[in-house]
Amino acid sequence: MNVPIRTIALLVFLPLCSAVAETTPKLVSVQRIWDKATHNAFTDLLFHKGKWLCVFREGSKHVSPDGSLRVITSEDGENWESLALVTHSIEDLRDAKISVAPDGKLMLNGAGMQAEKPIRYHSFSWFSEDDGKTWSEENPIGDPGFWLWRAQWHNGKAYSMGYRTDRDRDQRIVRFYQSDNGKNYEALIDTVNLPHGAGEDSILFNKDGSALCLFRYETGNKLAYLGKSKAPYDQWTWKQMNERIGGPNMIRLPDGRILAVTRLLKGGTRTSLSWVDPQKATLTECLKLPSGGDTSYPGLVWKDDILWISYYSSHEEKTCIYLAKVRFE
Repeated sequence: MNVPIRTIALLVFLPLCSAVAETTPKLVSVQRIWDKATHNAFTDLLFHKGKWLCVFREGSKHVSPDGSLRVITSEDGENWESLALVTHSIEDLRDAKISVAPDGKLMLNGAGMQAEKPIRYHSFSWFSEDDGKTWSEENPIGDPGFWLWRAQWHNGKAYSMGYRTDRDRDQRIVRFYQSDNGKNYEALIDTVNLPHGAGEDSILFNKDGSALCLFRYETGNKLAYLGKSKAPYDQWTWKQMNERIGGPNMIRLPDGRILAVTRLLKGGTRTSLSWVDPQKATLTECLKLPSGGDTSYPGLVWKDDILWISYYSSHEEKTCIYLAKVRFE
């Protein structure tokens, strides 16, 4: 029987699509990689020049004036050692994110907090020319009182949502920034068209140049928001999602699907992987990591067909830093 070529293509293509759709994440391993401070939390992860770098906050508790940013390193992802400690004489340093700037320098960005001051938060960036061993003095970025959460590089520019840290969450607005060098930021949007109360976010750029942004919310029904924008990213459209989240991060897998790793709260607090449906603006949980209590804030790296995830959790004794490896089969 002669089968049209177009039909043959469909017969070949459909099983492949089905196989991709049925791909599920499997936890390969998880290990505690740091627990030396009383409170170890808020991670990010990078593979750079053949070595792993994990950054996080150390302090005496979740919020404390002694917060500093620890950088640890590993050649194999199994054995870790301290590489640097970034401190500030006054500010409680929090929530470091690590990236590589276009000039090849490593960049940290994070925030400093002084709980009793009228303007409690300032955002900073730091730079390293020796692969993370030493870091520059802090460089103030954005506007005082705005927390620039994560710098996402795209086509040589850093983009960052920054939320105003009013004590009253119902008054918090979001400002969208861009920078050519990670040191000097300008506001692309002075007030993003979001309901007041947004906080932590993750921006993901698509192959066509458009962008997605996943936002944590702590007002109203506290459900997350998902936004879309096209270059030059000065206009965004938003949809409310189906889950309350914390500490979000997103990554696109090689098959094109988008995965978020966040704190989920419905049915018990944990750090979990969820599929993101950009059209429906939904999260579908697909794997819970060993976690509980004070947890989340993941760093994500795809390497050697494995998703590497740094995160923190308090399900064992105290808040510690963990590294999970997840395979998609």
